[in-house]
Amino acid sequence: MKEKIFGVLQRVGRAFMLPIAILPVAGLFLGIGGSFTNSTMLDAYGLTELIGPGTIINALLLVMNDAGNIVFNNLSLIFAIGVAIGMSKKEKEVAALAAGIAFLIMHASLGAMIKIHGGSEAMLTGATVSVLGITSLQMGVFGGIIVGLGTAVLHNKYYKIKFPQVLSFFGGTRFVPIISSIVYLIVGILMFYIWPPVQGCIYKVGSIVLASGYAGTWVYGLMERLLIPFGLHHVFYLPFWQTAVGGTAEVGGKVIEGAQNIFFAELGTPGITHFSVSATRFMSGKFPLMIFGLPGAALAMYQCAKPEKRKVVGGLLLSAALTSMLTGITEPIEFTFLFVAPALYGIHCIFAGAAYMLMHMCGVGVGMTFSGGFIDLFLFGILQGNAKTSWIWVVIVGIGYFVVYYVLFTFLIKKFDLKTPGREDAEEVKLYTRSDVNAKKNSQSENVEDVFSAMVCRALGGKKNISDIDCCATRLRCTVHKSELVDVALLKQTGASGVVHKGTGVQIIYGPMVTVIKSNLEEYLITAPNEEVIMDTVLEKEKADEKEIQGKIINTIILNSPLTGEAKDLSEAPDEAFASKMMGDGAVVIPSEGIVVAPADGMISFVFPSKHAVGVTVADGIELLIHIGIDTVRLDGKGFQTFVKDGDKVKAGDKLLSFDLEFIENNAPSIISPCICTTLSRKQKVRLLKIGEVKMGEALIAVDILE
Repeated sequence: MKEKIFGVLQRVGRAFMLPIAILPVAGLFLGIGGSFTNSTMLDAYGLTELIGPGTIINALLLVMNDAGNIVFNNLSLIFAIGVAIGMSKKEKEVAALAAGIAFLIMHASLGAMIKIHGGSEAMLTGATVSVLGITSLQMGVFGGIIVGLGTAVLHNKYYKIKFPQVLSFFGGTRFVPIISSIVYLIVGILMFYIWPPVQGCIYKVGSIVLASGYAGTWVYGLMERLLIPFGLHHVFYLPFWQTAVGGTAEVGGKVIEGAQNIFFAELGTPGITHFSVSATRFMSGKFPLMIFGLPGAALAMYQCAKPEKRKVVGGLLLSAALTSMLTGITEPIEFTFLFVAPALYGIHCIFAGAAYMLMHMCGVGVGMTFSGGFIDLFLFGILQGNAKTSWIWVVIVGIGYFVVYYVLFTFLIKKFDLKTPGREDAEEVKLYTRSDVNAKKNSQSENVEDVFSAMVCRALGGKKNISDIDCCATRLRCTVHKSELVDVALLKQTGASGVVHKGTGVQIIYGPMVTVIKSNLEEYLITAPNEEVIMDTVLEKEKADEKEIQGKIINTIILNSPLTGEAKDLSEAPDEAFASKMMGDGAVVIPSEGIVVAPADGMISFVFPSKHAVGVTVADGIELLIHIGIDTVRLDGKGFQTFVKDGDKVKAGDKLLSFDLEFIENNAPSIISPCICTTLSRKQKVRLLKIGEVKMGEALIAVDILE
């Protein structure tokens, strides 16, 4: 159970990284745009005439400012879509669409409930807010996470769902947005009652955190670093940065929740004299740690390396130190001494907590987008001026951190002979990353081949020959690079009703379950060998199989004509899928009357919603499809009337449906009506018994059962 929970939290942490990754760009826009359109800063640096109001540069900067603001103002939607993508297993684009729809429906439901109740309950909490123009509750990024996680669960459970034939069009990936919409309509209604007290609890937690003072800030910094090796730090700090746990503040007449949101709201608001330290206390501690402390540790490891390995070590550690200083990405340095000397990492975590606490005590008001490197310090500290940020304390404390890390790491490495880079006896000199943690596990994992998908892949000429894959309601549509590599015979052996192969386009008719087949094939292709496959023995094998099944007829099932009219061979159907027997074998009838009757005793297996076709299952599980006209599904039921439903038992001659013969002749490509057996086995063969005039109830086709 612990491992399962840990695994889920790891996936959640990785999912958070996708929406978080956009914040540096948005912060860059907001930092540059907000800074250089601030009249106070322009006057202070004498830039008013050059880039002040009315100039082209000022207009561009205003656009950048608004572009950054729009991201931070809609983080809940971004998290909904991003988390759904990150947590979904396959078909991620479907999860993204479903999450976007679910987000809108949830807030629309909340808005409707607020209207119904006159806004009373919501207004009592002071928690109403406009979400994409919808009056809703102030759920912040929590609302997006709730939608993203929930949609991902629904997606992973249902994206391969199979339905009965009559409903199979709505199966697979098509069902995910449907079920998500239904679920989040209900969630939206429930949240109207559930969220206000939950939000009250969140505000109380935020108050406790804020009241915890310097000690609380130290604990926050300690925990944030401790969770780095497990990849769970995003799960930990996100509530502080994006929800009321990190505090609330009124900025520009709006109530803002979350430390990072408060900082960026203040950044874009003129007249702020000093950024809120109660918010930046959850961010500013990274700067002395990443710009000064870890480079000090890198220098210590370089000095402690063996002389003959210092040249190699120096290049690696210099690169890692510069990465930490500029961007705040600390993994190469931290993971190196975490692996070889866990005690060093423990000391590092204690100092990390102290860095946050010292920045809090010094009143530093520097925020960040992603991590505490020099780029963020320059944009959100130095550029904003020391009066608003007190950034100079980052340098003062940082110099002390550089000295302490260098002296302490040098002493401990030499004292306990820790095998930091360059001190190994025989191993390759390298820095480590999180990928090394999973290397062993990944090397032992095996891909389980999807036999069906592998067969389709080989029949299409191999992965290297496949250009793209898509599907419609019933057909897997593929484009290949080399037409001559496609093996139609092998594709038919996969269970396809038929194959349409024209040039580099291949359509494989599988029926309404094709969406699941497409998903499985795309999943298989991720790990399939990137090679071409040429099959040259399949056709001969198929012919051999045909010879093997020739045998004595042990039974014959007679199916009567369900229509009155003119019977013809199936090849005369004006549709390739029917004429080439892709869908099954049988006959066509040109009806002269608009009545359809049961061809034999049996059960109604399906009635199409458009009423233009009906399926009847008779003896030996044989299913006869009676399809009135060609392409009549487009009529959407007009001109048709049904007298049976799915599951009804019928006798030969029972009336199944009626149709307006004249209307269909005028509105459909053809009135020719295929009557085909769609579920034949290789030991069931169809014979046409009647050509020419035929009356309903007369024998039309025979199905011979071979031994």
